[in-house]
Amino acid sequence: MPHQSDALSLDPASAPGLTVSRPAFWIPFRNALVVAGYGLASVCVYPLAYLVVEGRLPVPGQELAGILGLLVVIRLCCSQIFVLSTSQWRFVGVADVLRLAGAVALGTAVAYLCSWIAPMLFPIPARVLFLEGILYGGLVAAAWIGYRALFERVRFYRARVAPSRRVVVIGAGEAGNLLVREMLRFPTGYRPVAFLDDDISKHGARIHGVRVYGRVADLPRVAVEVKAEEAIIAIPSASPEQLRELVATCERSGLKLKVLPGIVEVLAGDVRVNQLRDVRIEDLLGRDPILLELPELAADLRGRSVLITGAAGSIGSELARQVALHQPGTLVLFDQAETALFFVELELRDAHPDLHIVPVIGDIVDHAAVERVFEEYRPERVFHAAAYKHVPLMEVNAREAVLNNVIGTWRVADAAGRHGAEKFVLVSTDKAVRPANVMGATKCLAERIVLELQHRYRETTYGAVRFGNVLGSNGSVIPVFRKQLEEGKPLTVTHPETTRYFMTIPEAVQLILQASLLPELRGQIAMLDMGEPVKIRDLAVNLLRLAGVRGDLERHITYTGLRPGEKLHEELIAPDECARPTKVAKVRMLETPARSESIIFEVAEWERELAEGQDELVLEALLEEFPTLRIGGEKVSSRERVQHAAPAVAISRAV
Repeated sequence: MPHQSDALSLDPASAPGLTVSRPAFWIPFRNALVVAGYGLASVCVYPLAYLVVEGRLPVPGQELAGILGLLVVIRLCCSQIFVLSTSQWRFVGVADVLRLAGAVALGTAVAYLCSWIAPMLFPIPARVLFLEGILYGGLVAAAWIGYRALFERVRFYRARVAPSRRVVVIGAGEAGNLLVREMLRFPTGYRPVAFLDDDISKHGARIHGVRVYGRVADLPRVAVEVKAEEAIIAIPSASPEQLRELVATCERSGLKLKVLPGIVEVLAGDVRVNQLRDVRIEDLLGRDPILLELPELAADLRGRSVLITGAAGSIGSELARQVALHQPGTLVLFDQAETALFFVELELRDAHPDLHIVPVIGDIVDHAAVERVFEEYRPERVFHAAAYKHVPLMEVNAREAVLNNVIGTWRVADAAGRHGAEKFVLVSTDKAVRPANVMGATKCLAERIVLELQHRYRETTYGAVRFGNVLGSNGSVIPVFRKQLEEGKPLTVTHPETTRYFMTIPEAVQLILQASLLPELRGQIAMLDMGEPVKIRDLAVNLLRLAGVRGDLERHITYTGLRPGEKLHEELIAPDECARPTKVAKVRMLETPARSESIIFEVAEWERELAEGQDELVLEALLEEFPTLRIGGEKVSSRERVQHAAPAVAISRAV
């Protein structure tokens, strides 16, 4: 049991905003007072039990004094055996009541044994003794519960908090029970006024005094009836479909919506009001939670030198976080974004003070910088996340896309093989499948480079991991939508039917790490299971609902048309590729047809041409390689496309 004071004067940690008074004078004598109380209870209940059973009070005298003395000694000894005298009454619970029942049962058995051995000294009727035990246990339990109720009521009214908001709790299960109990015990700023649950067997019942009014669909009516101000979803296991329905229901009721943490916290009994948060758009997309620490990853990474390129980006920084959890010997963070890399390093050093972290400012296209990193730190695991990824931007900066995504990948991957790295993993994208834009074409070439290098450096395992969009990455659609909402602007969607695959950043990164453990990744491309594609329009509508926008939501959406290089729908697998399952449920391996022509020799030639300023030759070769590329949204001939893109190339070179 905890060893704090039982006084009604409160410590600051018991609840925020409470007035703290000095401890009561009787605190040092608490145990003595509790023992005296137990003894007094025993003295009082025996005459009452005798009166109920025999119809009269016991005759005062030496015999009664002996019986009362025996009962007091037995009850106090049993309370010591079961540690009842030192229990913290304000924390009393089921375990304490069970210990009390054990103490009462043992005491009653001992008293009966004494009366049976010495009936002349202790003539206690068996029925009286049995009732005395029940009354004694009930009286002590009533004292405990009364003290706890009084303590919590005093604590609640002493709290200096804002007026409580009236809330409807959706879900009358274990999570709802824990949440409402927390609200009623502590001054949280919430006042539960109703439960809603689709289980009709609970309708009309009361949980902690709060009535279950009906089904979730009744929320609009119940909200008016109980004058609710907010709704809280206490269903941690709710599916994305259920959450979307709940959001729509709350929209009709006009209530602000919050949600509880995941099912893991509920199973652990760790449900706190301060864990409540607004529903996020990520909750509505249906990605499963991940386990950050995995034994097989620890075995693969512990003590190794690990290089992560693009370590300041969305994927690269999360790779760094998850790799750091598995105790690598050295973690090399390579990026050209100085400020972003500084904050990633700061975060990792704070979380892992004993980890050897090496931040390196450099460009993957810089041959000397890449060579220096491999020579000095000898990375055994290389995760290549550095890439230019913004489709419209790369359409007008084709030269930089080729330099970074193609030649940069070749630089790092080739260095990994020459310096004896054991594994090289390329982070790829679904835009590499039948590319319709410069970014996708360059990432497709990066995949081909990695697969081809497997034949050149057989001691190194090369592989690529392909997946779609990640939620919340820099420049992705959700941060753009949120910024537009903050500025009061309409949400811009390219086309009503546009779809994209989505995955959370932590989930994508963990699957990349798990894919890196698969033996079949050698010389292959792994594809992550992205689930079902999501309409961007639906994403915008749900975000508007979560932001509290009411009425015709279409009025807040503007359709801009597909931008240069954009597809209506993305693909994860090309028609000439075949996917097969692996032991990792959400990772499939792609069988890619072998290519007779070498891309590496072309890349070396492109590097020379770019260095000499012959950008148009590189762009023409790129367009010849990918007939499906579009410039400005139009399919045209190679020469026309080169002429169309030439101004952008020239500007890029001039800059």
